[in-house]
Amino acid sequence: MGIGFKELLIILAIALLIFGAKRLKTIGSDLGGAVKGFKKAMEDEDDKETQQLNAPQQKDADFNSTPKTGSKSSNA
Repeated sequence: MGIGFKELLIILAIALLIFGAKRLKTIGSDLGGAVKGFKKAMEDEDDKETQQLNAPQQKDADFNSTPKTGSKSSNA
């Protein structure tokens, strides 16, 4: 069903008793920073993917053509 307000309040009270106010504050800020970093990384990856899709296609090497040989010349 879901967590209601009463259940959330009980969980918060237990966490406060276990960790203490200062430790709970640092855990919350660390968790918030981690979520923010994760979101930023996901957005950056989406931007890279979009740029690759919208970029003009690079031409692959043509393996059917013969290489030019200009280093040796025949003076016969």
